[in-house]
Amino acid sequence: MNQWKALLFLISITTLSACSDPQPTVLDFSDGEIDYSGRIDSTSGVAADLYWSGTSIKLDFEGESISALMQDERGDNYYNVIIDEDSMYVLRPDTTKKYYQLASGLSGGKHSVELFKRTEWDRGKTIFYGLKIEGDAKVLPKSREEKKKIEFYGNSITAGYAVDDFSGKDRSDSIFTNHYLSYAAITARHYDAERHTICKSGIGITISWFPMIMPEIYDRINPEDPSSSWDFSLYTPDLVVINLLQNDSWLVNMPEREEFKTNFGDTAPTDEYLTQAYQGFVSQIRGHYPSASIICMLGNMDATQEGSKWPGVVESAVDALQDENIYTYFQPFKNTSGHPSIEEQQIMADGLIQFIDENITW
Repeated sequence: MNQWKALLFLISITTLSACSDPQPTVLDFSDGEIDYSGRIDSTSGVAADLYWSGTSIKLDFEGESISALMQDERGDNYYNVIIDEDSMYVLRPDTTKKYYQLASGLSGGKHSVELFKRTEWDRGKTIFYGLKIEGDAKVLPKSREEKKKIEFYGNSITAGYAVDDFSGKDRSDSIFTNHYLSYAAITARHYDAERHTICKSGIGITISWFPMIMPEIYDRINPEDPSSSWDFSLYTPDLVVINLLQNDSWLVNMPEREEFKTNFGDTAPTDEYLTQAYQGFVSQIRGHYPSASIICMLGNMDATQEGSKWPGVVESAVDALQDENIYTYFQPFKNTSGHPSIEEQQIMADGLIQFIDENITW
C-alpha cells in the first residue's frame, strides 16, 4: 500500500511540474506580426518562399529563446541572424525541415530577431514555415511606422558578390557573397528604409553571362519561373536605384558567346540600340512607379573608367525620357581588381547617400 501511495505521489508531482512549464508560442509564417522585407512568395499557403538577396524576416518578442522552422532547397544559402540589432552570426540552413535556434539565454524584456538573406537566388530558395518562442513567450506588435521605401535593380555589385572574400580571388562560393555589406543594403539602413533588391551577378540589360536579362526577370517573384508575376501594387518605393550595364560592357565585345549570337546575331549592337534598350527598361520601371524618383547609377567597376562610353549611354537614355525625376549618378572607377571590397562598397554607399541628400526630397 505504501508503495502505491509513493507511486501516485511521484505521478502527481511529475504532472504538476509538466503543467507548470510554460508552453512555447508557435507562429505560423502568415502571422501578421512577422515583418517581412523583399518579394515574398506565400502563394503555396503553407510557407513563405525566399529567393531574392536581402529578403528578411523580423520579429519583436519576449522570451528566453527563439527558433525558426526552415528548409533550404540546396543547402547553399546563408543568412545573417541579427539579435537586438546588435549581435550577428551566420546561419546556413540545410535541406532538412527543422527548427534552427536563432537565440537562447535571453534576458527578460523586449528583443528582436532578424533573418537577412545574404545570398542570391541562383543558390535555390529557402522555405520558411514559422517561428517558435520559448520561456515566458510573448509576441510583440511590429512597428507600424511609415518608412521610406527604396528598390534596387542591379548585378553582382549590388548583390555584394565576393565582398567577404579577403583572398582577393573573387571566389564564387556563396559564403563569400554578402548582400548585407553591399552599398544598397548600407544605404537602406542609413535611411532606416524598407527595401526590395532585384539583382543577379552577371546580369545585364541587353545581354548576360547566362540566357536571362534583367528586363525578362525584373517583374517576377520567383526569378526562374516566367509565370511567376510580382504584384507591383504591394510595394511602392519612393526611390528606385538602377545600377546595370557593367556586364553588357564586357559581353557586347564577345561575339563567340552563345548569348551574343542569340541576342544580337552576328553584329555587335550599336550605341543607339543600347541606349534604346536602357531607356526601355527605365520606362518600364517608371510605368510601375509614376511618382518615384529614379537614379540611373553606374559603377564602380570598369564601366565608369575614364574613356568608357557607358555613362554616355545612360545619359542619352535619361535625356530622351525628359523626366525631371530621373537622375544620373556615376560612381568613380575603383581602379582595383575584382569585385568591390567591403571598403569599396562603403565608399559607394557614402557617395550615393550624399547624392540623394543633395538632389532628392522624399
